[in-house]
Amino acid sequence: MEQFIIEGGHPLSGEIKATGNKNAALKMIPACLLTDDPIILHNVPEIVDIQVTLELMRELGAEVQWIGANTLRIHAHTLTTAALNPTLAQKVRASVVFAGPMLARMGQILLPVPGGDSIGERRLDTHALALQKLGAHIEFVGSALVMKTDGLQGADILLNEASVTATENALMAAVLAKGTTIIRNAACEPHIQDLCDMLNGMGAQISGAGTNRIIIQGMESLHGAEARVGADYMEVGSFIGAAVMTGGELLIKDADPQHLDMVAYTFGRLGIQWETRGQDIFVPATQSLSIVPDLGNRIPIIKAQPWPAFPPDLMSIALVVATQSAGSVLLHDWMYESRFFFTDKLVRMGARITLCDPHRVLVQGPTTLQGIPYITSPDIRAGMALLLAALAAKGQTRIFNIRQIDRGYERVEEKLRALGAHIARVDEDNGMTEEPQENEIIQH
Repeated sequence: MEQFIIEGGHPLSGEIKATGNKNAALKMIPACLLTDDPIILHNVPEIVDIQVTLELMRELGAEVQWIGANTLRIHAHTLTTAALNPTLAQKVRASVVFAGPMLARMGQILLPVPGGDSIGERRLDTHALALQKLGAHIEFVGSALVMKTDGLQGADILLNEASVTATENALMAAVLAKGTTIIRNAACEPHIQDLCDMLNGMGAQISGAGTNRIIIQGMESLHGAEARVGADYMEVGSFIGAAVMTGGELLIKDADPQHLDMVAYTFGRLGIQWETRGQDIFVPATQSLSIVPDLGNRIPIIKAQPWPAFPPDLMSIALVVATQSAGSVLLHDWMYESRFFFTDKLVRMGARITLCDPHRVLVQGPTTLQGIPYITSPDIRAGMALLLAALAAKGQTRIFNIRQIDRGYERVEEKLRALGAHIARVDEDNGMTEEPQENEIIQH
């Protein structure tokens, strides 16, 4: 089992380029099933969840090829099965979005219950509601969903929650349905906008992307196209946190700052500022790191909300940054009841955190963090938060189960090491899997 060994206390400094949005790429890949022409996707992150999704595509009969750095060619000219491989499907939550394109292309799908992070219960009822409105028949058989249709028809769909993946499933089914589909209470995230741009490039007629009312005019067929995955604002937010927690200075290239307004506002309440330079952002080394109280000197609340509010997947990063900010702040993630179940590990490192209930934590800072010899990464975002804590901590920290981090962050240790971090990926049984750089002082 691989692990990270981090010697903390070294400021990060330099320049990186933002990686493509994981949550966009995981939906744009299944969208390639909607045509029998080839599709070229640029800026695709080379991460574990993408690798699993590409294996699912190959199992269905699609041809998949990396033709350049972060560039994919996918040709789904012949599909040989409508059943997803259950072992692969249970490794990634995004396997659920194969339902829409497979119903549109094949008229059926056998969908095992998807996997993903253990951050709380995530039901599939909204997906079923949307796809049933379009004409899908759905049964729960054993541990899988059997979905079939005699032909998809456009419909007026009111989602019972602004679910990102349910919006994406409905979009991909509707582009080949007969007639017009309206999705109300649609999710608005940047990755949905990327998906809509891709589908329109393939010949779809979609309007309203980025709003909560999306209109789709169904087409008889779609054609090949090229599309680009936008910047991953989760990675951007994580590296901002890494720079701030280590007292470093960082330029993040191609960061798509047009999607970072609420992140800037929320991080600003923790005493963090940055400059926008075209499509880049610059994080200066000097930060106030002082929590801004609410009116009446009340403790501020950072609450996860649907886009364009503060995204749930950055709550773990905001939490760990708050441990270094002066003052108190309450963080509230009402969506996932297990989001904050990694805070005991930060407490072991010296953080002052009170877990109020499964959805709320109170953080009081700043506190000096100390490295610890053994912590595990429970999910993607918590794993990255722990990595940020280790970078800021005094002494050495070992993080295990780092495959969770690899699921969402591309070559994270290489990027951090290029910025001056003292970090190495090692194998628990066999020692180092790569040579440390000269500036590393990690002992074995």
